[in-house]
Amino acid sequence: MFRPLPFPARLLVSSIALASGWATAEEPLTLGTVTVVGDSPDSYRATHASVTGTDDAPLLDTPAAVSVFNTQLLQDQQARLLSEVLRNDASVGDSYAPVGYYENFVIRGFSLNAASSYKINGRTITGEQNVALENKEQVEVLKGLAGLQSGVSEPGGVINYETKRPTEVKSVTVSTDEQGGRYLATDLGTWFGSEQQFGIRTNLAHEDLRSYVDHADGTRDFGSVAFDWNIDPRSSLQLDVEYQHREQRSVPGYQLLGGTEVPHHADPHDLLGYQSWSNPVGITSLNMEGRYQYRLTDDWKAQLSLSRSRVIIDDYSAFPWACYGTASCANDPVPNHFSSTGDYDIYDFRSPDDTRRNDEAEAWLSGEFSTFGLRNELDVGLSAFRRTVDQRDAINEYVGSGNIDATPPTYTPYQGAENHTYRHLDSRQYGLFVNDRLHLNEQWQLVLGGREVRLDEKAFDADGDTTRHTQMWEFLPNLAVIYKPTDNLSLYTRYSKGLSLGSEAAWFTTNANETLAPTISRQLELGIKQDWQRLSLGAALFQITQAYQFSRPNGDGTFTYVQQGKQKNIGLELTASGRASDNLQLNASVAATRARVTDTGIDAYEGHQAINVPRLRASFYGDYSVPGIDGLALLGGVQYSGKKYANREGTVQVGDYAVFNAGSRYTTRLEGYETVLRLSVDNLFDKRYWRDVGEFAGDDYLFLGAPRTARLSATVNF
Repeated sequence: MFRPLPFPARLLVSSIALASGWATAEEPLTLGTVTVVGDSPDSYRATHASVTGTDDAPLLDTPAAVSVFNTQLLQDQQARLLSEVLRNDASVGDSYAPVGYYENFVIRGFSLNAASSYKINGRTITGEQNVALENKEQVEVLKGLAGLQSGVSEPGGVINYETKRPTEVKSVTVSTDEQGGRYLATDLGTWFGSEQQFGIRTNLAHEDLRSYVDHADGTRDFGSVAFDWNIDPRSSLQLDVEYQHREQRSVPGYQLLGGTEVPHHADPHDLLGYQSWSNPVGITSLNMEGRYQYRLTDDWKAQLSLSRSRVIIDDYSAFPWACYGTASCANDPVPNHFSSTGDYDIYDFRSPDDTRRNDEAEAWLSGEFSTFGLRNELDVGLSAFRRTVDQRDAINEYVGSGNIDATPPTYTPYQGAENHTYRHLDSRQYGLFVNDRLHLNEQWQLVLGGREVRLDEKAFDADGDTTRHTQMWEFLPNLAVIYKPTDNLSLYTRYSKGLSLGSEAAWFTTNANETLAPTISRQLELGIKQDWQRLSLGAALFQITQAYQFSRPNGDGTFTYVQQGKQKNIGLELTASGRASDNLQLNASVAATRARVTDTGIDAYEGHQAINVPRLRASFYGDYSVPGIDGLALLGGVQYSGKKYANREGTVQVGDYAVFNAGSRYTTRLEGYETVLRLSVDNLFDKRYWRDVGEFAGDDYLFLGAPRTARLSATVNF
């Protein structure tokens, strides 16, 4: 029986002792009058992001749609998972994100890839982890193609985490929820040295997870260190290390009943296929990075970064899937779904020591110069990236059956030995990139960029033999025109080309486990951005096309995984973030997407919206400071999603939904220390809805949204 670790009260005592020891009294200093124009520290508005290039850049001058969610928003929403952050962006949805497992997402109607779509400080990490948020300053979402920034990546976009840098900070946060979960986190930072040239910041967290799903409790431990060294006026070094271990039973999804009907009366508290002998999924992650910068002149600087990201997944699950072993599916030739009466098979699934590792190095030169009277901002650099996957052939043995309306009996687990570990994949990318921003005059800018990618990828079988060797060169251009009629208004148009790795065929296809060739994607985008008073407003119109990959029915009960036809997504996105008044700040977005597939050779797949992509999504979150009550703010918002198809044929649809959230924040002083109390209640009216109806490994899954949940926290700043 799984038992969580004890709550480490000694961490709280140690943190308070450290914080108290660092508290110092400072002499007041009188300065001359200084006029400052900008946002207050507690604003949800962000004006810069680094996800689009080699350095921090103003969003107003960035010819791409970028969403930024900063520390204040993350703290007010008490976000612990990326899904709790990305619900603020209407362009983003879940794409197989079970409770207790690592999450994945869909942006602009295209699923991200765990191998290449997630970054920390611009460096690619293994996405098969739930990245901790305790040491993150902000989360950035680049929507659309990112070939220039990332090389091989999915057309939906890229998600980047920016880590907190050293500063004078000493805080402790404790939290609980309605399930009895317990959480403790510390944030300690300072500058030291003879000239205050060294900075350090540490974040520690422990969490006893109490899930709303039965039998799905867990635990999480996290620690990170950020170190800054201002070596001299021209050079600096930054180092980041973070470690996390998380254990929790994975909560599987439902499948369509008989392949044609959405399950009725599904309960978000139920754990399908529960077996007492199944273990929690363990995910251990280590992310490390170093960045060195040297300023050659006032106009030119060189930078070098090195990173490693490694994740080890130990997956021992009782997994409900299909109904091959039940009498109710005896007449179905390919029952890759639950039966019409809700029966399903239970499998003992084991995949321990599943190790994913990303190593990346990048060196670049940035500077400004003039040619023919035109000012140029140039970035040029080299990159090398390697991803390896070491794993065992998974055990997936049938042990019994169950039904969605009852708890299944306990079956005997598989007794055989596990398979040996071997190198499954070795993928290497080498890139040369250049990006030149030409200032034609005060209003017009021309951005000419691209990345030449060399891909060398090998896949192996259990005997060590090479089953596939892909070698290719591809140039990925990124071209944009920016027009700024005023300093606070910009209009842009952009063309970009991307390269994505081919997907792997499902186990039940005639070409099982084969990885298809890389695919080309293209994007056209028009956008407008304006900083109006204390609000940042934006609109983007886009079109993205990519080859369509699916398991094609052969007419004889078999399937073959193919690239055939294309998917074209056309959409409009509207965003607003910042202060609407002195008392009200907000973060809002709306996304309308038309996703269609054509030329697949299967009429049933065409002429309707693509699977798991609603035509309309919207999100709003607000913070209202109550007049007359210092420190009190009311928080709340809503997420809306339109109807979505749950199969490729477009014959099964889940309903639209609106989920309301509420909360409050109260800032006061206790024993002389600033204390922030936060209460958040998600899904205030306990709405039942299907948040995710996408595909994974060739199969359709449906995941319920969380029921009403409440969280209470207190943060003390010393």
